[in-house]
Amino acid sequence: MTPTTSSWIFSVSMYLYVAVTVIYLIHGATRSRRVGSVATLFLILILGLHTVGLAYRWIETHETGYGYVPLSNMYESLVFFSWTIALIYLILEFLYKQKTIGVFVMPFAFLFMALTSIIPGVTEKINPLVPALKSPWLAIHVITCFVGYAAFAVSFWFSILFLIKERREKNNPAELKFLPSTKLLDEINYRSILIGFPMLTLGIITGAAWANYAWGSYWSWDPKETWSLITWFIYAAFLHARLTRGWSGRKTALLSIIGFGAVIFTYFGVNYFIAGLHSYA
Repeated sequence: MTPTTSSWIFSVSMYLYVAVTVIYLIHGATRSRRVGSVATLFLILILGLHTVGLAYRWIETHETGYGYVPLSNMYESLVFFSWTIALIYLILEFLYKQKTIGVFVMPFAFLFMALTSIIPGVTEKINPLVPALKSPWLAIHVITCFVGYAAFAVSFWFSILFLIKERREKNNPAELKFLPSTKLLDEINYRSILIGFPMLTLGIITGAAWANYAWGSYWSWDPKETWSLITWFIYAAFLHARLTRGWSGRKTALLSIIGFGAVIFTYFGVNYFIAGLHSYA
């Protein structure tokens, strides 16, 4: 095994996400059940390859002598984010039997992999961990947060599709008939957030425990902590409005989009534009 084995696997996985997007597109155009089955099987294989890449990355950290779970920097988190998006989508596809959405979600999996070679300063090089990251809380905190982020990414796309279809149906009910109904898009948006919200909650709780372990304080109003809390409040408002006020459709779709905007700023904006305790990430 060479030190670049994992990066090679990730590169192959990235391009395969483009390929599976094309297959989902063909399925959407032809409505062929066979093509849909091929798309799903191909995605399972890609996800398996992506998982192998993560395992190789973990092994490579041990070969360098640093030996950590590969979730410690922007490169590794982007790769893991892509993996979780594909996984969450696959779970929802099996639950709702809606394959046409794959053509919209799979480009997200590709995009976050592609960002590893686009964002300045992001490198695949394996470096020793800073002291704050040498903690058993690292894997727990990052995994819970990014599973939540991935669910929110999927809900974002369902919200966008809901708004597009709702608007088009007013003018031409037969247009975009290949998409699920607005009722189902709204339901899957809600279910995605039901997955993401408790995971983000666990991420914030484990992050507080980690902060106390690393810095001696559970909460210090660091920009990352603050924006994570803002994100949490947006999705809490979504669920509150849905469950107690009966909100659905356009209102909750807009809240979902705003929430994912907060996710993106928490992930990228804080790291690159606001200095804080989490700047190393």
